[in-house]
Amino acid sequence: MCAEKVHKLMIAIILGVIMGIVAIGDLKLAFILQLILMLGFIMWALTGWCVSLAIFKKLLPPCDTDKKQD
Repeated sequence: MCAEKVHKLMIAIILGVIMGIVAIGDLKLAFILQLILMLGFIMWALTGWCVSLAIFKKLLPPCDTDKKQD
């Protein structure tokens, strides 16, 4: 699996965890986690650099290398 796909899966899992935290009633923790995620997206939108994606790209190959090998 490539870095961008793992990154998207991670975001979906984090959002699911936040929904679960809301369901059990810990709104303060859910708010804090959602705020951190939102700040990450804002930084990514303004700078074009994402911390977690940069980490995943060091651990996994980027998705565009799969197309070059074909």
